[in-house]
Formats: sequence, structure tokens, C-alpha cells
Amino acid sequence: MRPSDSLIPLLGRSAEPEQLQHVRTIPSREARYGSWPEWVHPDVVAAYQRLGVDTPYEHQLAAAERAHEGDHVVIATGTASGKSLAYQLPAVDAVHRSELRVLAEPGKLHDDGATVLYLAPTKALAADQLASLRSLRLGTLRAESYDGDTDASSRRWIREHANIILANPDMLHHGILPNHTWWARFFRRLRYVVIDEAHSYRGVFGSHVANLLRRLRRVCAHYGAEPVFLAASATASEPAESFSRLIGAPVTAVTEDASPRGATTVAFWEPRLTELQGENGAPTRRTAIAESADMLANLVSSRVRTIAFIKSRRGAERIASITKRLLDEVDPSLPGRIAAYRSGYLPEERRALEAALRSGELLGVSSTSALELGIDISGLDAVLVAGWPGTRASFFQQIGRAGRAGQDAVAAFVASDDPLDTYLVHHPEAVFDVGVEATVFDPSNPYVLGPHLCAAAAEQPLRPGDEELFGPTARAMLDTLVERGFLRRRPAGWFWTHPQSAAGMVSIRDDGGGPARIVDAETGALLGSMDSPQTHYQAHRGAVYVHQGSSYLVEELNEEDHTVLVRRANPDYYTTARDVTQVEVLSVDRSMTWGDVAVHFGEVKVTTQVVSFQRKSLASNEVLGEEPLELEARDLFTKAVWFVVGNKRLIDAGLVEAQFPGALHAAEHASIGMLPLVASSDRWDIGGVSTALHADTGHPTIFVYDGHAGGAGFAERAFAKARTWLAATREAILSCECESGCPSCVQSPKCGNKNNPLDKAGALVLLEAFLKDAHDWAPPEVSGTGAVPETSGG
Repeated sequence: MRPSDSLIPLLGRSAEPEQLQHVRTIPSREARYGSWPEWVHPDVVAAYQRLGVDTPYEHQLAAAERAHEGDHVVIATGTASGKSLAYQLPAVDAVHRSELRVLAEPGKLHDDGATVLYLAPTKALAADQLASLRSLRLGTLRAESYDGDTDASSRRWIREHANIILANPDMLHHGILPNHTWWARFFRRLRYVVIDEAHSYRGVFGSHVANLLRRLRRVCAHYGAEPVFLAASATASEPAESFSRLIGAPVTAVTEDASPRGATTVAFWEPRLTELQGENGAPTRRTAIAESADMLANLVSSRVRTIAFIKSRRGAERIASITKRLLDEVDPSLPGRIAAYRSGYLPEERRALEAALRSGELLGVSSTSALELGIDISGLDAVLVAGWPGTRASFFQQIGRAGRAGQDAVAAFVASDDPLDTYLVHHPEAVFDVGVEATVFDPSNPYVLGPHLCAAAAEQPLRPGDEELFGPTARAMLDTLVERGFLRRRPAGWFWTHPQSAAGMVSIRDDGGGPARIVDAETGALLGSMDSPQTHYQAHRGAVYVHQGSSYLVEELNEEDHTVLVRRANPDYYTTARDVTQVEVLSVDRSMTWGDVAVHFGEVKVTTQVVSFQRKSLASNEVLGEEPLELEARDLFTKAVWFVVGNKRLIDAGLVEAQFPGALHAAEHASIGMLPLVASSDRWDIGGVSTALHADTGHPTIFVYDGHAGGAGFAERAFAKARTWLAATREAILSCECESGCPSCVQSPKCGNKNNPLDKAGALVLLEAFLKDAHDWAPPEVSGTGAVPETSGG
């Protein structure tokens, strides 16, 4: 029996379960092959053929040819389409030929040697690629990983002798570029830079990596090298434009996928409403976690190898824990074949789990997006996606994890209590019939650009003209850095004169302080880590922390030394934090008018304080209690989009003034949940505030802002696609079957006002009033001076 034939019974225990909203089959596809290029060395061809690659696919050849000719290239094709071969072929060929010349003339100095730098967003992906390169069994390749797990005794040998180095952006930022003189021989011969999973560089992380790669290009130029950049990406909107923005140079895109694939049957699944009441009496659905755990247990008990994806670390742990309990009732041998996988684990834990998954020892795994990327895991038959992963690109990456060996596969999207999930489970065409999102990031974010300019000056003084590499705002930022004493201006350029490390000024994955260490209070063991901005929400006193199925309660959050003390416990609940927020308008960058509605984009100051946390039942999601917290407020200077409407417009639409607060509040919550439809954001990347009378606008106003200092590009995208975004928000509210509002439409898990007041019907009226004269942003034509004039605000 094919996996797709048994889909419905395994997922729902019946032929037509009420939770099943839609089934779509992604058809199989035949392969299209080409011939090995003449420029590829016969040894390299033979190495791939030994691995079973008789001939490459057409898209692999297209990307390899362009890179060999010296063009920067991004290959944006589906999961398991063989993107690795596309960038390995020119890189391995260049290294192999270079080493053969050295062997042929021992003792002679060869200036035309070749090295390769491979960058991956995760250590697991780099380790997977290292195994792939070593499987070629070419004695000329000296491929080595260079990351935080590399022991000190090996690092010098790797710097001096490896010709293919696999690293991550963090090591490039902290370890390689600041010490580039140690790497002079490697950089002098650098021919190719591979950027794997390029679509994952979005938001603030993407902004950091964009500036990091500009620093890399500058150091390479210092040593006389001009490497070709090759990127592998999931299918993405405008991949050439996105990767060009990432590296700061023109790029060619290869997007036509010629690889074969089996058929994938995809189920859209909405958990049923329960009899339990949530906040303010709202109906609640069975959680996506509980539903996915049931499905995972059903599939694993039938020996179907399955991976369940979920966005949160805590969710991955909970799915694994519930699944183990369910399987223990069926077959005591099965719980040991289930595990969770997420970032924050220690290196040895990650490697052991990856090996067990590849070997088949693990039948089921629940994972964050850490296993979404291109780690080679063949043999999986099913994928569960618990809650929308944030982007269509991620969704297709995740469901593409199954069927990599060419067999038919099954997948299920399990909707969570969220407006976007509600919309998508009832509008599958928004997933399958619409192009994937653009990769959103902003290299000019001043909170990102400033530290990277300091790091670049520390690597070698910035000369006049160098600042052009970092974009049009770099010169003004250099002046600011001089005024603040970070840089010194001399006739020859800008110099870093501080004794401390400039690269140490910023963590590229965290814009709010260094990572916090999670420490077991009883044993002193280091359990994992957590980014500092998360600690107020997930590591406050009383929070539940889960690690590999074991639960802990947070005893102390010490923000001075970035330490969280936890103690083993077995609570039957999880915790969620609540915050209160105020927004102050600092500047307006762009505006447009929709009749009597003004839409603005600009800079704001957001003051947020986590004020309490709720305990919710693991089994039912029922609120068990709430406790206050005394944490300091945090100020955030960021970018926002906001909507200002006059009272008359709302009254003419049919609202009375008493309804304004609830209608605005409900529309704000729903719009935050729906923003990932048009921007590659996560709900927790953004925040919002609504008020019937805002001090800065004097009118009813809704704010939606980026949750990162300086902005992440999400609010800007929201401004550009405001009509599309709000129209989908209205549809999501309409799609929800509740009467007066619930977490699937207008309630928010973060709301510090306890989701009160909320007016679902009023939100629909308000959004209709907003959309009456709405249009998406159309930038004015660029003037002769290169400046973009603003439209007038209302």
C-alpha cells in the first residue's frame, strides 16, 4: 500500500474525518537530464558516478555553467532537487585541478590555487555537506568544518591546509574575518563562496549576514581575490533580486527544476472545537500539538517514518513527550524510537539524533525548523506541519522532507489557533496557487549597519570609496560613528582605535544582548541557551522550560550574567507571558491615503513590559491561572506601519464610538496574525497596539511594528502590501466559525489586556471601512537626482 492510500485512516481514524478541510496532490514529475560539461575533470565525473549520479539534471548544469563562467548564481529549486551538485561541481573541479598541478610540480609555488568557503545557517547542515564531500573520495579534497565545535588544536591545521572550509556566518563574523591575516593564504586563493539555504537569511539575521558578506568581499579584495558567490535557496519570490541584495552584487538565477519527484498528498486539517472555554468564554480548539502528537503516534505505530515540524522549541519537546506516552500504551518498544530535535541542544546530542534519523533507528521526530534545511534524510514517508511555519517557502521545504528517495509521500498541515492558520486551512489556493514570498531584510538598518562598519574598519581601515559597498546610508552612518567616538576620521579613511573586538559589539543572531545560559540548579549542568530577548517571555520566574522531554521550572532569571536557573519538575501545564505596550511616533517615512484613512510607515519607539504569565493545561489548552511578574520595561526603536482613521468614517460605516476600542483591538490582533501572508515574518517577530485616541495622531489608530531594533523589513512590506494584507485579514475573521472571537481569529496569546475588549463583528465593519478606497503602495517614479518623493499623508 502506498503511503497516500492510507492517509485518511492514519490521520483521522475514519475515511472522512470532520477535521479534514482539503486534500491536494502535488503530482509526480519526470527528470530531465543533461551531459557532463567538458570542463569538468574526468576524476570528478567518476567520483559522482561512483555515488550513483550517472548524469546531472538540467538545472544543475545551468547553475554550474554560469558559476564556471564567473557569474554569481542562485539556484532556487525544490527540496531534494540536487542543489548541492550544482554548486559542488565548479567548486570541487577548481580545487581538484589546482591540487593536481601542485602534485605534478612539487616544491613550486602556485599562485593560481583554489579554495572554497561554504557557509550554512546551521552546524548540522555544514556537517551534512562535509559528509557529502568526503563521500566523493577524492584525495585532493581537504574539506573540514570550522565552527564553534572545532577544537583549538585543529584550527591552525585547517587554516593552513584545508582547501574547502565549511563554516557558518557566526564563525565568519567572530573568528575568521577579525583574524583574516591568519587566513591570508586561504583568502588569496578563494575561488568560490557557497551560501546554502540562502532564503533563511531574512529579517534582522538576514540584515546582519548581508553586511557580513560585504565585509567578506572587502577582505577578499584586499588579498586580490574576487570569488564567485553561489547560493542554494528554496523556491522564493525574486531569488536573483534577494541574493543580489544579500551579497551586494548582480546575480543570475536558475529556477527551472528538472529533478524527479514522487507524488505528495497534502491534507489541510483543522482541529475541532472543544467544549472547554478559553479567555472571556471564547471557544477553544484542540491544540495543533495534541492533534499532531496523535497523528505522529498513529503513523509511527504503523511503521511510517515521520517528521513533525513546529515553530517553537517547547512545542517540539511537547509533541515528542505526548507521542511517547501514546505509543507506550500500544507497544513499549516504540517510545524509544521517538525524539525531539531543536536548536539549543549540545553538539553531541544533535549529531547522535541526526545519525539515528538517517539510520532508521528513529521512526519519528518532532523538530523545529532546524531540520527543515537541506540535511540529507532519505526514507521518510510522512511530514506533519503543526501550525503554519511562517512562509510558503518553509512549508514546501518541510513537506519536501518526505519522499526524498523518489517514493510517494503524505503530508498534513495541522492548523493552530491563529488567524493565518484559519485563513489558509479554508483557502488552500493561497498556499498552492500563489507564488512564494519575497525574502525580506534590510541591510541599511542602522542598528545592524553601524556595528558592521566598525568591524570592517577593525579588519582594515575603511578608505574613501569603501563605504559604497555598504549602501547609500553608510556615509552618514560613518559620520555618526565618528561623532560617538567609535571610529576616528583621518585623511586616509576611518579607523577603529578601541582595544576591544569590534566584532564583539554585536551578535548576528541576537539584537538584544548575548544568549542566556540555561543551567540546572541541582547539578550545575548547562542544558542549553536562549536569546536574551526571549527570556522575559520564556525564562521568567515560574516559566516551564522543556529539554529532551524533561520539564523544568525557572527559579531565577539573572539578566546581569545572562543565566537562567531551572529545577526539574513535572507540571501538567505550560506557560505563556503577557505584555503591555505603548507606541510613540518618531518620524514618518512614507504615507498614502485611502479616502479618509491615512496609512503611514516610519520610525517609532515601543515601550514593552511583560506583566504576567498564564499557566495553560497541556492536554486542553485551558487557562489554569495567572500570576503577575515584576520585570523592567524595555524600549525598542523600530519601524512600524500604522493606520489612522477619523471617527466620522467609522460612524458612517455603522459603528458607534463605544465599539471603537473593541473593533480596533480585534482588527489589530487579526492583522498581526495575518502579516506572514505578505511578509516572511513570524507572529513573534512583530507586535501591535491599537487605541481609540492616540496622543500622536489624535484619531483612532492601529500600529503594527517590527520586534527588532531598527526594523527588520516586515513593517515596510506590510505598508507596501497593505490592501492585500487587510483584505486577507477580513477573510480570516469571516472564515472562523466562532460567534464572538477566539484565538483562531481575533484573540492574541500575547495580549496584556487579557483580550478585552474585543469586538469581532466590529472588526469586520472597521476593515470594510478601511478597504473601501484601499490600494497597495505604488512607489513614485525615481527623479533625476535618484530621490524618491513622498506622497502626501492624510
